[in-house]
Amino acid sequence: MQARDRLIVAADLSSRDEILALADEMHGVAGVLKIGPQAFVANGPGLIREVVARNVRVFLDLKLHDIPNTVAHTVAEVSKLGVAMLTVHASGGPAMMRVAAQSGGGPPRSVLILGVTVLTSLDDDELRRVGFARDSLSTAVSLAKLAQESGLRGVVASPLEIRAIREACGDALTIIAPGVRPAGSDQGDQRRTMTPRDAIAAGADYIVVGRPITEKKNRRDAAVRIIEEFA
Repeated sequence: MQARDRLIVAADLSSRDEILALADEMHGVAGVLKIGPQAFVANGPGLIREVVARNVRVFLDLKLHDIPNTVAHTVAEVSKLGVAMLTVHASGGPAMMRVAAQSGGGPPRSVLILGVTVLTSLDDDELRRVGFARDSLSTAVSLAKLAQESGLRGVVASPLEIRAIREACGDALTIIAPGVRPAGSDQGDQRRTMTPRDAIAAGADYIVVGRPITEKKNRRDAAVRIIEEFA
């Protein structure tokens, strides 16, 4: 996998035209475009089809979390859109993750179903307030192991948990790291962050970068600089 393939650019935008322009700008530079709830709700599945038609790999970050039957049918519908990746919450449990894997993550479909461990916006205190007894590191590793045991081929985790997850789950599990910020960038609402170079060195297969690219005047150059930082 080339360095540029490891970069996922988060299109956390509402405007269809701006998202399509971003997809065109990132073509040949970044490996994947992430479409989250904001863009998906604003534009619907038609946007996904338009981006895929541009020969751009799409990471549909919907973080599904529902009863197994609902998730199974939703994943089956998503798989028809031609996306490369899709997220479900690992805290939805093993039964939910198993049907997600069966509905879209295995042959003949090629959707990589990813289990979201702990959101990067949560610190240990907030995690405990939600109801988790352990800290973010222990919780993320436990959920990653559960995701793998449930048939998922990848997880989403803070860069700070990558090494521990890699040690617990091995090299076969794909790890995607959000909360990645180039040195000197504003962390925004992210709590557990790391630079692109450090995240890749820790063992991330992919890194997700949003505002440090999308808020720049020349977004293509911003993406190239990030790739050069870890290449």
